[in-house]
Amino acid sequence: MNTIKKDAIAMLTAEHREVRDLFERYEALGQDDKNRKKKLADQICTALTLHATIEEEIFYPAVREAGVDTAELVDEAIVEHASAKDLIAQLQEMDPDDALYDAKVKVLSEQIAHHVGEEEKEIFPKAKKNKLDLAAMAEEMALRKDEVAATM
Repeated sequence: MNTIKKDAIAMLTAEHREVRDLFERYEALGQDDKNRKKKLADQICTALTLHATIEEEIFYPAVREAGVDTAELVDEAIVEHASAKDLIAQLQEMDPDDALYDAKVKVLSEQIAHHVGEEEKEIFPKAKKNKLDLAAMAEEMALRKDEVAATM
């Protein structure tokens, strides 16, 4: 069961930090640490899949609905998610011994860092400005995240 953050933006930001930390832990591993690399990559993929799901199903539609100036940002974020999901699917079919495994984790990390930067600098401030009920949204997102996690 997830602990519910006080609002949706706090929840998403905390998840951003958790994934960044997982990527940093991955980067710190040596070439020969294949088992831990696989475990961390799997954790990263799961965390990103859950995060993308609640953003796409709950957060982005609410942000899009709340403001005229958010549609383009939300569209771009959805396209970035699609690109990340493609890399996640590839990684889930691979092993750390496979060619390009580390490179794909690195590119995923870079894509996510870029995406997080845009969300936190552009989308989150607009969501706050548009007076969304971020507390209620956090509860809804936490429940949905638990539902999806139970099926993984």
